[in-house]
Amino acid sequence: MPYTSANGYMFSLLNKNGEIGFRFSKETQEKYMLEFNTTIYKSYGAIMKGYVLIPEEMLKDLGNLSNFLNESYEYVMTLESRASKK
Repeated sequence: MPYTSANGYMFSLLNKNGEIGFRFSKETQEKYMLEFNTTIYKSYGAIMKGYVLIPEEMLKDLGNLSNFLNESYEYVMTLESRASKK
């Protein structure tokens, strides 16, 4: 399962169905789910809380897609580092 992570958190991943999910704040999740008519991301049958399924419409513009990925990265960088939780 390919993924990206930072600050001890995954922020994007690819599931076995070839679907991509990005992690966002709750407010941003709601915004993008409405704007792009998409849902919460699922991977291997599990609901991935905090992740949005990236629909085909979002994949068409790679420049904009990189902005969504950067936004996801910036979000996880605001979370308390997992290393500091130990």
